Amino acid sequence: MSKVLAKKLQNRALRKGRIRSVVSGTPKRPRLSIFISNMHITAQLIDDTQHKTLGYVSTVGAKEATGTKTEKAQWVGTEIAKQAKAAKVNAVVFDRGGKIYHGRVAALADAARKAGLEF
Repeated sequence: MSKVLAKKLQNRALRKGRIRSVVSGTPKRPRLSIFISNMHITAQLIDDTQHKTLGYVSTVGAKEATGTKTEKAQWVGTEIAKQAKAAKVNAVVFDRGGKIYHGRVAALADAARKAGLEF
């Protein structure tokens, strides 16, 4: 692994740690945690007090998620908002996982807000 890539990963891990030290989910306001890889996008609703996942959506194996990666992120945001409504959750705390709020992260968040989630 090159030094540049190692430093980039180290910086992301530091950002993620700073975010997680502040952001925590509760039963009424769970944490919306996202993970974005090169191919897929995953979102979870997590109650950190009981260590439970209330909802999970991923593009892995999802035939409905088509189009560009940004369109897939929008689909994930809409689906996770539907699952939150089914779990009677209206508000969440957004955990961007160390990623910059831009592109696919912003698309997922905007789609979730448009579908009715508050954060």
